[in-house]
Amino acid sequence: WYVHDMDGLCFMTHMTKILYGVQGTGNGHITRARIMATAFAQRDDVHVDYLFSGRDIDKYFDMEVFGHYQTRRGLSFSTKNGSINVLNTVRQNSLIQCWKDIRDLNVSEYDVVINDFEPITAWAAKLSSVPCINISHQAAFACPIPQASKTLIDRAILHSFAPSNIRLGVHWYHFGQHILPPFIKQHHQNSATLSEHILVYLPFESINEIKECIEPLSEQSFIVFHPDIKHSHTINNVQYRSPGYSEFQSALHQCVGVIANGGFELSSEALVLGKKLLLKPLAGQFEQSSNIMTLQSLGLCEFMPFLSSEFIDDWLETQGNSPIHFPDQSSVLVDWILQKQWDKPQTLCDKLWQNVHFPQNVSERLTTLSR
Repeated sequence: WYVHDMDGLCFMTHMTKILYGVQGTGNGHITRARIMATAFAQRDDVHVDYLFSGRDIDKYFDMEVFGHYQTRRGLSFSTKNGSINVLNTVRQNSLIQCWKDIRDLNVSEYDVVINDFEPITAWAAKLSSVPCINISHQAAFACPIPQASKTLIDRAILHSFAPSNIRLGVHWYHFGQHILPPFIKQHHQNSATLSEHILVYLPFESINEIKECIEPLSEQSFIVFHPDIKHSHTINNVQYRSPGYSEFQSALHQCVGVIANGGFELSSEALVLGKKLLLKPLAGQFEQSSNIMTLQSLGLCEFMPFLSSEFIDDWLETQGNSPIHFPDQSSVLVDWILQKQWDKPQTLCDKLWQNVHFPQNVSERLTTLSR
């Protein structure tokens, strides 16, 4: 890459080339990647290519920020009625195709692979001895932090699904480990007009069961986003919407509370906005159970073990949370990546956590939880 200075002299500087692999199964991974893509786009000394796997090509939406991104079949899990369907998961995944995609992916031209729990780019980097930095919520569970019991399969997935040289977990607290604060895009937080609706995002649950659960609560308004909703419509007190990033963000900022599964990114956004949370974990996924366990211990969510109008009705009477300040510090992380200070993750972590501020009651509980 050639640059001309003020005297017309020409010199060459190195443009860092990055391959960014993103697990497409959940929208949280993509949301985090969007924030990083925006930060990378502010720099003129880096070129980033994006690869997504784990989702059908036609199921991705609002992907303009990633430019000409690539997709692969990858590996994912199948769900049915709020639980992981083990048999269908085995049937729908092809290890042969995944291995072929790994072998065929040329990563030798890249300086580093950034990975958010995506197996093809991670394994391709490992086979080609290209540095790989795992920046994901899953990486936090490789550290000694509060979490639900892991099965042998859970341990194997965390260890081998997306191997890397460097692991940086992302979580609501660092617990003294190499863990980063959540990635939160700061926009429209102060200007949004609040309404009295409840945002419902339960993509792993049956849409019919969701309807049966919330439509009887006729005195409360709801906005439901679900992948099975193809056309927006309204039935009495409930608005049904197909997934869309901008409309979802608008509904999130304006709502008084969120009913969701136990995913990390949506819960993080709700915490920043001070929204109350009612969470039902995806049965069989220890990560979501761990998330809910941690938020419950901090007094930041209510737990719903199964879809229930009674649970929701009781929760509607609870108070909201005080906002947690998780600032957008993605540019700091980009600086660290491009400066190749990968052997000093603690310096990065310390810098990022200095700007995070918890409400007093949460800080007190964190002190107890961290012991």
